[in-house]
Amino acid sequence: MHEQPASASPDPSPSPAAPRRPLTVLHLSQPVDGGVARVVTDLVRAQTAAGLRVVVGCPTGGSLADTAAAAGAEVLTWRAGRSPGPALPAEVLGAARLVRRVRPDLLHAHSAKAGLVGRLAVRGSLPTVFQPHAWSFDAVGGATAALALRWERFGARWADRVLCVSESERRAGETEGITARWTVVRNGVDLDHFRPEHPDRDQDRARAREALALPADFPGEGPLVVCVGRVCPQKGQDVLLRAWPELLGTVPDARLALVGDGPDAERLRRGAPPRVLFAGAARDIRPWLRAADLVVLPSRWEGMALAPLEAMACARPVLVSDVSGARESLPAGQGRLCLVPPEDPTALAKALGRLLSEPRLLAELGEQARQHARTDCDVRRTTDAVTGLYHELLGRPRPLNQERISR
Repeated sequence: MHEQPASASPDPSPSPAAPRRPLTVLHLSQPVDGGVARVVTDLVRAQTAAGLRVVVGCPTGGSLADTAAAAGAEVLTWRAGRSPGPALPAEVLGAARLVRRVRPDLLHAHSAKAGLVGRLAVRGSLPTVFQPHAWSFDAVGGATAALALRWERFGARWADRVLCVSESERRAGETEGITARWTVVRNGVDLDHFRPEHPDRDQDRARAREALALPADFPGEGPLVVCVGRVCPQKGQDVLLRAWPELLGTVPDARLALVGDGPDAERLRRGAPPRVLFAGAARDIRPWLRAADLVVLPSRWEGMALAPLEAMACARPVLVSDVSGARESLPAGQGRLCLVPPEDPTALAKALGRLLSEPRLLAELGEQARQHARTDCDVRRTTDAVTGLYHELLGRPRPLNQERISR
C-alpha cells in the first residue's frame, strides 16, 4: 500500500471571503427643505436601493430628516444655521464629529453652507463631492458676495468633484474664476409621482381644483396661475406681485396662488394686489400643479429649479425667468414664449398675458412639456449618474445589478 503524495491530497476548502463593507456615503445638508431636501431624499432612496449605506447629517426642522429616514437613511442631527456666522467653528466641529462617527467612504455636501462646513471639516482627507444647488455669491451682494466668491475659489481645492445641476451653473462658476474638477448632472423628478392624474387635461384640472377646496373668498372663475416655492428673495414672488396688476389689465379674471411659506410671506401678503391667494406650505404640491393653467417661477437665481420640472411632468406649461438651468429645463423651442428676464415685472406681465389669452397654446405647451419630462427629466437617470460618480471617485466598479437608465 502506497501513501498518497502530499501534493495529491485534496486541497482544503477555501475559507469564505469576508463580505465587503457596503459603500458608505454621508450627505451633509443645510438647508433642510425645498428643492435641496427633495434632491437629497431622491438620492437616499436610490442609493439605499442600490445597496449603499446612506447617512444624512442635517439640522432639525424642515422636511429633510423625516423624508430621508422614510427613504432609508440613517439620520443624524448636525446643528447648523442657514447662513455663516459666529457659530461656524462649532458647526465645523460638529461635522467633523459626524465624520468620525460615520466613517464614510465619501462626503457629499449639499448647498453653500454644508459645502463650506463640510470642506473645512475634512479638508481633502476624505473623497468629497460639493453640490452648490445655485452659487452662494448670487444670493448676496457687495462685500458679502465678494467674500463668498473668494471662499468658493479657495474651497474648490477640497472638493474631488464640484457637481452642478446644469451646464449654465457650471459656466457661471468658471466665469467667476472657480477652478474645479466639474461634473454636470441635471436635476430630475420622480415621473411616477409627478404625472397627470387623468388623461384628459380639462378633467385633470377640474378634479384637482375640486380636491383643493379653494377658500370661498378666492375668485372661482378665470385662468389660474400657480407659483410654488419658498417665499423669499431667491424665488422672486415680489416680482410676480408687482407684475400682477399690469396683467389684470389684460386678463382681468386671472387668479394667482402662491404655494409655499418663507421669510417674506407676511410682508408680501400685507401689500398683495387683488385676486391673489397665499396658500401657505403644502405637503403635496401635485394638486396645485394639476389645478394650474400655467405654473410660473420668477426666480432671481437658481442652479436648476425643480418646480418647473415637476409642473412639466404633470403636463403643465411653465413660465420661468432666464436664470441658470432655465433654458436647459425647457422643451426645445419654448424659450421664446416661456422665458423672461429676471427682475422685470413688465416683461413678466406681458408674457403672462400673452400665454393666458391663448388656452389652446397653453394646452399645446403643456403636452410638449409632459413629453419632454418623460424623455429628459427622469430622476432615475440623475441618481444613477451621481452614484456612478461615487464609484468613479472611489475606484470601485459599479454593482452588476445596479439599474441603468439608457433611454
